[in-house]
Amino acid sequence: MKGIVKFVQGNEACVEGALYAGLDFFAGYPITPSTEIAEHLAFRLPKAGGKFIQMEDEIASMCAIVGASLTGRKVMTATSGPGFSLMQEALGYAIMTEIPCVIVNVQRGGPSTGIPTHVSQGDVNQTRWGTHGDHSIIALTASNNQDVFAMTVEAFNISETYRTPVVLLFDEVVGHMRERLVLPQKGEIPIVERLRTSVKAGVDYHPYLPREDGRLPMSDFGGVHRYNVTGLYHDMWGFPSDDPGVVHGLIRHLVDKIENRTSQLARFKDFYTEDAEFLLISYGSAARSARHIVERRHRRGEKFGLLELMTLWPFPYDLVKQKAAGARYIVVVEMNTGQICQSVRLAVDRPERVFLANRIDGVLINPTDIQRMLHVIGGKGV
Repeated sequence: MKGIVKFVQGNEACVEGALYAGLDFFAGYPITPSTEIAEHLAFRLPKAGGKFIQMEDEIASMCAIVGASLTGRKVMTATSGPGFSLMQEALGYAIMTEIPCVIVNVQRGGPSTGIPTHVSQGDVNQTRWGTHGDHSIIALTASNNQDVFAMTVEAFNISETYRTPVVLLFDEVVGHMRERLVLPQKGEIPIVERLRTSVKAGVDYHPYLPREDGRLPMSDFGGVHRYNVTGLYHDMWGFPSDDPGVVHGLIRHLVDKIENRTSQLARFKDFYTEDAEFLLISYGSAARSARHIVERRHRRGEKFGLLELMTLWPFPYDLVKQKAAGARYIVVVEMNTGQICQSVRLAVDRPERVFLANRIDGVLINPTDIQRMLHVIGGKGV
């Protein structure tokens, strides 16, 4: 990869990725530990021809990006735990109305105000289940600044492809860690632009009728087509409906367009997993410590492997099952009480093989913590 080299925080890498992807509208409210995203975009986005608005709170921020996306803008907001909680109703609205948008949640300790300046990965399940009703969601993550950049671009591409919100679920350590970032040249990473409806569609425009490839064209709201946008169940024209067939069809569409593409949406890295007897599964900053253990054990000739998840939702059950098939023990490394560990246990054939190595005290889990857990696993020679 050729391009400009910078030494930046993870939050700055997210900003660079958003600008590379074509972000032209940001609305947000400052909250630790995501504030640097808003600060840098306040300076950078207007210079790039975009709009930056600091809203009165996170509810308004989420609603603002939904409205801007409807008019054809590429949009993003950034927050942390308490703000993410406030966004849940409008996030559900964006899911129901199929509006592309990117939400960054740089996780801190909770619940409530919690521990604002320290690391946590406690919002994994909230991201999946936080808004009410049956739905699906896409959530991406990363453990280093180069991947923060890449996953941010990916979030915009996926959001525009499937007309859906995408959550970037980073954590405080990743957001504030400084390291090298290579900015790719324009065109080096493909950018997905919105599939817009032809003006010729006229009155035949159906805003909620997918094409054969699953994509739904959009017409900029306030443009040539008049159509309804509602959080109620609706038909292909956007008109509210309580017809059981319409309701069933819409909810199946909202779920299936994501869950049926789980393998396509799975982003991950694996290290020495082919014949691993001890498989570590991790994500975000915790994966850096997990990789340290795996690299050290591998140099000793021991069969340790790492599966680093970069797509958390939809959860890649088939991928995890495949990578874990030959392992004697699976150790999930995360900084919560086992939110991804639950999904790993559902994915594997024998869940009793799955163990949790974690910290929940606001401190980054380190290789020593993981090593201690490996010794605890029944004294089985690890």
